Amino acid sequence: MLTETKPSPADLLFARGGVLTVALAGSAILALSGCSPSPMAQRSQIDLRASVIQAVRAEIKAAEEYPQIRSTVREDYVAALPIEAEFRAEGEKMAGPGSYSMDQQTIGVDLLGRPTEIVAVSLEHAIRTAVDKNLAIQFARLQPAIAESQVVQAESAFDWIFTSNLTYSNTDTIVPSQQFIGATNRGAQQNSSINSTSGLRRATTSGGQFAIDQTLVYSDTDAPGQTLSPDPATSLRLTATYDQPLLRNFGSDVALAQVRINRNIERDAIAQLQSDLNQLVHNIESAYWDVYQSQRNLMILQRLLERGIKVEEQLTIRKNEGLDVDQAQLSDAVARVSSRRSNVFSAEIALRRNSDRLKQLINDPRLPVGGELMLLPADAPMDETVEYSLLESITAGIASRPEVMQAILSIDNSSIQQVVANNQRLPQLDLRTQLGLNGLDDDLSVYEETFNRKFVDYVVGIVFEQPIGNRGAEAAYRQRRLERQQAVLSYRNTVQNIIREVKDALDSVRLNHTLVNQTKAARMAAAESLRSLEVQLDFIQGRTALQLDQLLTRQERVANAEQNEIQSLADFSRALSDLHRATGTILTRNRIELVVPDPGDEIRAWYGTREYQSAMPASTEPASAASTSTPIADEPAASRNSMTPIEP
Repeated sequence: MLTETKPSPADLLFARGGVLTVALAGSAILALSGCSPSPMAQRSQIDLRASVIQAVRAEIKAAEEYPQIRSTVREDYVAALPIEAEFRAEGEKMAGPGSYSMDQQTIGVDLLGRPTEIVAVSLEHAIRTAVDKNLAIQFARLQPAIAESQVVQAESAFDWIFTSNLTYSNTDTIVPSQQFIGATNRGAQQNSSINSTSGLRRATTSGGQFAIDQTLVYSDTDAPGQTLSPDPATSLRLTATYDQPLLRNFGSDVALAQVRINRNIERDAIAQLQSDLNQLVHNIESAYWDVYQSQRNLMILQRLLERGIKVEEQLTIRKNEGLDVDQAQLSDAVARVSSRRSNVFSAEIALRRNSDRLKQLINDPRLPVGGELMLLPADAPMDETVEYSLLESITAGIASRPEVMQAILSIDNSSIQQVVANNQRLPQLDLRTQLGLNGLDDDLSVYEETFNRKFVDYVVGIVFEQPIGNRGAEAAYRQRRLERQQAVLSYRNTVQNIIREVKDALDSVRLNHTLVNQTKAARMAAAESLRSLEVQLDFIQGRTALQLDQLLTRQERVANAEQNEIQSLADFSRALSDLHRATGTILTRNRIELVVPDPGDEIRAWYGTREYQSAMPASTEPASAASTSTPIADEPAASRNSMTPIEP
């Protein structure tokens, strides 16, 4: 039984212990909010978590009633065939996967007009190279780093900000000085000043803003008829100001909303990267078995063509000797052989296209898509019994699939936005408090005088504002409530889709496990039919046109049966890959560890609580939704003497 040996990225967001619990989704919703919410918001989150848990448990209720691990079963159609052992051995040499030699693989010329050059690649090498070099994954790897920068940007809103201004001014003002009867003498007042303002300010997580400012003014005034003391003068004003919203925009739920949303964006980017990796590995495995199937189909059709050519030659000889073959019978055989030749060419093109698709996914610099080097599989598909549990497969999918975490993050984002919108419905009631110290002297000793606190200013103010009707805020709040309902429905839909995908994958595994045996039995029966006919014809002096036509028909039946068997083997391997993708274990199955930034210790803190432990199912069996077969990537590459192997 295959079990996960390395933690997946989802393990950072979901606690895994024993049977994977469906309570994880609901608990993560509350844990994602970075600090303790208000009692009302906490009650809403708890209700939301309960509804999510209830929805998931409703989906797995039937599976919980039968949690046992089961095995795929099938009738042994091969053993039931009425074919003697010695004839079975001869049939295996005539047809079937073991009857072909890779050393004799022949493919036509490439697009450059040269003989096709072939290279063998193992599935493990293909997957690991693609994970490291695939262009789409390289693109996706950058997104978490971009999102991390966005978190820093949001957090920087609470950094200290230093401000400083320096101004020099020189004013020359005309002022009346003396008045006489019938005449007025006017004087001039000149003032030179240097104004320096500096300070620090910072936004607080409660929604307010704290600022400290210093205003230092040096002034030199020349006013005729006036005496100023001190002159020049140095004045200083130190001010501490704190603005705090009391209703609207109050509290960390509002102030830290963007920080929390950006953190969720980072988590979403990590989950998306895991989702892209899951899909890439699945696509690699599917493309790999497409190449395998195309290669085997080509070999089957090439053998069918060779057999047809021999029959055509025999018919031509009998026609030239004037025996029982007429022109119509010969033309029919020629047409059938020509059709087989066309099928061979079509199969070559299909193999080239599948090879190029695999090369594009791998993106190995040694195997450029523009090159004509053809990839062929070095591994063969497995045919083994599969053990599975519907309950464990479903819970593994819910706990491990990154789509679930993305849905939970969407709920959390909508919850954060709903809290902010609810706060915006409140009236604006802002408190301003300010303390100022003033001093005046002829030099920098003004600081000493200022701190003596002889001249102190106090300011306390209240600002109130309330829109009449408050329609905009009420509409925005209703919008956020509806969006959260959409997010919850989207989560439930995501869970249902995952459950359906898991069940579909299990059905495909069971189906193809049975078809492998059935198609093998059909192929062996068809091969025995062809062998028996050839034996009969070997003991008959001269082969009639009717018998040779029957020989062509049985050759085609054998080829069709071989193609069906190859397809069932490839489909079985694809079904296993799809099952691991559906359960979210495809990376650990291929021993791929995704190292991602820690999304926060607060997520895991809740999982040790009594509330979480009480929500865990009673069973403690390890989760498993895997085959008893060894992972395909671990299989040793088959011998390919005529091909250049690529080592991982």
